[in-house]
Amino acid sequence: MDKKLTVLDRVTLPTPRFFRKVRTIGAALAAVGGVIATAPVALPAAVVALGGYLVLAGSVAAAVASVAVEPEPADGRTAAEVREIVERGDAALL
Repeated sequence: MDKKLTVLDRVTLPTPRFFRKVRTIGAALAAVGGVIATAPVALPAAVVALGGYLVLAGSVAAAVASVAVEPEPADGRTAAEVREIVERGDAALL
């Protein structure tokens, strides 16, 4: 892959299966951390701090995993061609 990918290319290209799992786990961690950090009951400060760290770690993991792409499409398509397919809504062609 000689051409560097833009952020738009990275977001629109398909994400590998492993990174989709990492993104899902990261989003779940962020959600659990948000619930703990904003709980309406009085919790110890250490638990509230742990909730904040879970939100941070989960959101960073989800963001990084969202922009991971395959190094080279298996069928030789360029990033622009794949983006056009996604924009048309023909994701079944991928």
